[in-house]
Amino acid sequence: MQSLLLLLFLCLQSFSFLASAIDQFTFDGFAGGNLNLDGTAVVTPDGLLMLTNGTTLLKGHAFYPSRLRFHQAPSGGGGGSYPVRSFSTAFVFGIISEYTDLSSPGLAFVVAKSRDFSTALQSQYMGLANARNNGNASNHFLAVELDTIVNAEFGDMSDNHVGIDVDGLASVTADNAGYYDDRTGAFRNMSLLNRTAAQVWVDFDARASLVNVTMAPLELPKPKTPLLSATVNLSAVIEDEAYVGFSSSTGVVASRHYVLAWSFKMDDGPAPPLNISKLPALPVTIARAPSNTLKILLPIASAASAAALAITIFMIHRRRRKYAELKEEWEVAFGPHRFSYKDLFHATNGFSDERLLGFGGFGSVYKGVLPMSGADIAVKKVSHESRQGMKEFIAELLGYSRRKGELLLVYDYMPNGSLDKFLYDHNRPVLSWSQRFRIIRGVAASILYLHEDWEMVVLHRDIKASNVLVDAEMNGRLGDFGLARLYDHGTDPHTTHVVGTTGYLAPELGHTGKPSKASDVFAFGVFMLEVACGRRPVSQDALQAHGDHLLLVDTVLERWCQGTVTDAVDPRLHGDFPEEEASLVLKLCLLCSHPLPSARPGARQVVQFLDRDMPLPELSRAHLSFNMPALT
Repeated sequence: MQSLLLLLFLCLQSFSFLASAIDQFTFDGFAGGNLNLDGTAVVTPDGLLMLTNGTTLLKGHAFYPSRLRFHQAPSGGGGGSYPVRSFSTAFVFGIISEYTDLSSPGLAFVVAKSRDFSTALQSQYMGLANARNNGNASNHFLAVELDTIVNAEFGDMSDNHVGIDVDGLASVTADNAGYYDDRTGAFRNMSLLNRTAAQVWVDFDARASLVNVTMAPLELPKPKTPLLSATVNLSAVIEDEAYVGFSSSTGVVASRHYVLAWSFKMDDGPAPPLNISKLPALPVTIARAPSNTLKILLPIASAASAAALAITIFMIHRRRRKYAELKEEWEVAFGPHRFSYKDLFHATNGFSDERLLGFGGFGSVYKGVLPMSGADIAVKKVSHESRQGMKEFIAELLGYSRRKGELLLVYDYMPNGSLDKFLYDHNRPVLSWSQRFRIIRGVAASILYLHEDWEMVVLHRDIKASNVLVDAEMNGRLGDFGLARLYDHGTDPHTTHVVGTTGYLAPELGHTGKPSKASDVFAFGVFMLEVACGRRPVSQDALQAHGDHLLLVDTVLERWCQGTVTDAVDPRLHGDFPEEEASLVLKLCLLCSHPLPSARPGARQVVQFLDRDMPLPELSRAHLSFNMPALT
């Protein structure tokens, strides 16, 4: 009997050891390591975990193969939930982009209920979510993102930031990449794109429900002060068991995301230290695929005549493919707006890096000069595999061109960039009132065209100063239709997905989720206030200090109630503006920004008010007796 009890005790001890063994692991390089990989993720022959391989618009994941128990096991009988456990992890990462200051989105350490991210999107979603489920509690993941692009949809602070994410890509808290010097306490910036490896530590304290994120250059020890801290109810995110690993994706810029080493430990105490001396070397450039030219020509090099014929045929075929376009029946109506791909190719010098103006969430933008007219243009290259959504772009364009999987949008070249730079960059000259009024009038005319004068209704859904472009004569033009929706006159838009920018969103969107002409007019009213007053619609200082929104519209409303509405005009104008016209604009702003959609004028009325073709209705205190934050 004693021997049987001893055997049972040894078995239980052995089981306990095996159960605890998966609560801690270390990879000093991944050669021979056991990981669950999908997408573009591979382990290279020299032991690097490569999450993305330089191919654009793809995603990759790597997870430790076994589930880990994130809640304490019961010490006795009984049901119910059990306390969540602490954990710590450390990893070394590196990002290699084809450009030194431009990249695809970065990578993220992930604790997730499931390893199945098949429905997640690439690009800004980092292979973790999609537009429909981003932020949903059903996602059940905690992530620490190392992000190298700015995405306004998620409120990103910079193109070089670290964030703590729960169930979505809008970070709970974020800060610029860097660390605090232990000796001086000073903050030291770090570049995520400097093509060198760096180390990150993530620590979760279950007693305080606190996630700490720390990073440092590879040669430094872990700093004492974390870069980020956030309170996270991990019990609500992870119910019991979960996987740990990494996720990454690429956009339209070729980038490679690497993990060089990784350790993890459940419960209190730091993750096992990584042996930096054992790490594989990080590549310094993206290796280009070798040309197939030699593979084609060498087999036929012995026959000169055959080679000449083959090369001729190849060149003709290549030329046709180089300028090949895609056309469908629906495009017939837009024929006059269509440019040949060949003309755009030559206008931009083959879309060369020297002509690259910038890069945004929807593609790269190049400056070009049309061969025949000599007109300056801007060409945006957008990866697009279907025709859905293409028509929405037509209203803002000089024209467009299409190839398989690629849409090229042609704009007037706007040398002065976006309007917000003139409003908030104090190194630029102050806009005069006449310039501001002309810009307001131009944007109003654009909205009227989109809402009523084009053959279909286009809702812009993101009207703001940063989406208004300024030409050489300081005329404003509404641009960036990336969130626009199009529908037939007399019908409703088939969408309930709220997008846009805080401070410009009409209150009813929070209840109905359905954009409308009235919600565009609301945003335009806020935009007019922004231009006339030279201030952002939401005070960020008040937001940080008090946790609430101090809205510009309330400030102007207060001035109107006091009979001094023109006191809200940008003080940098020093009173140099026609008071009657300024009063008209500010009162129209209040009318357009009314919380009730039925109280707002239509786009045609707005233009008539600005042109003095129709008198602005007298505003009453009863009509405007609202408090915007309360009603919103």
